[in-house]
Amino acid sequence: MTSVLDLAPVVPVVVVDDVADAVPLARALVAGGLPAIEVTLRTPVALDAIRAIAAEVPGAVVGAGTVLTPGSVTESVAAGARFLVSPGWTGTLLDAMLASGVPFLPGVSTASEVVALLELGVTEMKFFPAEAAGGTAYLKSLSGPLPRARFCPTGGISLASAGSYLALGNVGCVGGTWMLPPEAIAEKDWSRVEKLAREAAALR
Repeated sequence: MTSVLDLAPVVPVVVVDDVADAVPLARALVAGGLPAIEVTLRTPVALDAIRAIAAEVPGAVVGAGTVLTPGSVTESVAAGARFLVSPGWTGTLLDAMLASGVPFLPGVSTASEVVALLELGVTEMKFFPAEAAGGTAYLKSLSGPLPRARFCPTGGISLASAGSYLALGNVGCVGGTWMLPPEAIAEKDWSRVEKLAREAAALR
């Protein structure tokens, strides 16, 4: 598979509370030009949502987010996740992700974490929580000493700020939720989600 960082400029970070929403939501995002969809493992139906999207939305590249344990790695891949994202990493979790056979983005927020991953041959990472951890200024400062590292910043990013991240040479894409307003999800207004996805896809 193409690198997760190169699938689209924005990866929607999705929390699915009702599994019935998973397929129409994913279809709206794909129609809007955002095929890479991170379904976070924060709700009891998350794995079912991944399973449904993988089976019923051919254009989607569905992944699992908030992956915290080796067990979650196994369950996510079995459900059909084609990539994995974690907010941070440990040696145990990294070993499981490396063994999973699918691309993954381990979370980092410090230079030491980046160096440790580079030492292990991992060059693609999630920068989290992006805004709280230093934003574009921090990422720009990492590009000089650590040019091999590429990032998907996530956390506090909006349509207004996404472009400044995407302009950085070491950023492949950003993660965000702004194209998924809670009221649109509650009202099942998938046309609005598609419109917001289209705006996000046009950022690059």
